[in-house]
Amino acid sequence: MNQQTDKAILVVSFGTSYEASRKATIEKIEQDIRNAFQDHRIYRAWTSKFIISILKKRDNYTVPTVKEALEQMITDGIREVVVQPTHILDGIENNIMKEEVLSYKESFDKIAFGTPLLADSKDESQAINAVTTEFSDLKETEALVFMGHGTTHQVNTVYAGLDQKFKESAHANVFIGTVEADPTIHNLVKEVTSFQPSKIYVTPFMIVAGDHAHNDMAGDSPDSWVCQFENAGFEVCPIIKGLGEYPGIRRMYVEHAQKAIDSMK
Repeated sequence: MNQQTDKAILVVSFGTSYEASRKATIEKIEQDIRNAFQDHRIYRAWTSKFIISILKKRDNYTVPTVKEALEQMITDGIREVVVQPTHILDGIENNIMKEEVLSYKESFDKIAFGTPLLADSKDESQAINAVTTEFSDLKETEALVFMGHGTTHQVNTVYAGLDQKFKESAHANVFIGTVEADPTIHNLVKEVTSFQPSKIYVTPFMIVAGDHAHNDMAGDSPDSWVCQFENAGFEVCPIIKGLGEYPGIRRMYVEHAQKAIDSMK
């Protein structure tokens, strides 16, 4: 990292209380960005004050909020800021974060935002390629089910569109649903049952493999995705692996940061 420069990249994540997943996902994304942009100083911020509080109390591990990171950058003499979120969609969380950053616009000469993972159809195709590459051994008779988070924001329609795009990209055995919106697990059980797979792999379509992956997806509760598919009569194998562990996904964030840097020139 170039300590002399007045240019910085702020990598903003929701956060996670799972240390192993943090190291395998968020920290790997941050490191890839650090390696790619050695002429910038790299800062981190998380948007979940709840998770920040848990880590401080439980592990004495401190992560700055967006405002705290921006205050530190001002102190450090940073003048140009690229903000690269590790969010999947440009939804509520991302919009709140952008408002927070822009409230500091008078303190910097330039601010540019990199886009979240899925900002356009090119991103969707690239993400599909990145994740299906990781599952190249998947048999045609087996199903791969992704668990997205879901949001009340209108951008949630991206999940249904992505599911359709998997099918159009010759991946008829790949399905995607959400925990907190549509398509739901109930929609998925019906859809996957009509496919009649020999086995189902379930994995998160989230940057980290945190509470949703461990509990809503792979937990022992009858409501968990694994249990619901098992109750429908299928052999199910959960894969606790966040999208941040996929090199192709991390590469997309680096490319988005590069576009933001280019937009400042």
